[in-house]
Amino acid sequence: MDLIMTTEEHKSRTNRSYKMILMFAMISMVMMFAGLTSAFIVSKSRVDWLKDFQFPSAFFASTLVIIGCSATIFMAKKAIKKDNRSATTVYLLATLVLGLVFVALQFTGFYQMIEMGYYPTGASSVITTTFLYVIAVVHLLHLAGGVISLLIVIYNHFKQKYNSTQTLGIELAAMYWHFLDILWVCLFVFLYFFK
Repeated sequence: MDLIMTTEEHKSRTNRSYKMILMFAMISMVMMFAGLTSAFIVSKSRVDWLKDFQFPSAFFASTLVIIGCSATIFMAKKAIKKDNRSATTVYLLATLVLGLVFVALQFTGFYQMIEMGYYPTGASSVITTTFLYVIAVVHLLHLAGGVISLLIVIYNHFKQKYNSTQTLGIELAAMYWHFLDILWVCLFVFLYFFK
């Protein structure tokens, strides 16, 4: 049995390991949100549950923006595989800008909720809006991880660490951003239709 591993085999195993670690992290996040949404469903039987809750318009806009993030990170991955560095730069920076716009729209949504009288805590808060705040804030925390990873990828891209044969960082960032995007869309649809 040959115990000597080629550089390509080692690289392939390392790549698979990193992707598997990311998959486990994403699965744990799904489980956490499954717990939150389950608690949301159970709480709907409470007498103080708001049935006519109005969703902030900023959350609709932020949903469209985060879908745009998926498109731009996909295009960045596609561009680097063709060694098109300038297009990769544009798409990575566009993903970053859209991610930051998403964050700003989420905070705008929180402000709109407060203007409508929906407070996260305190005497005038209700469990319905508290759930919405908690779910959105926890998603924002995960998105902060996405922004940090994207900043690292952009830094490494400018240091010319990626090319058509070395795309791991961009692939991992794309996996995570697609996950965040799908997660938010699922949460948004859930919260909108199951309120």
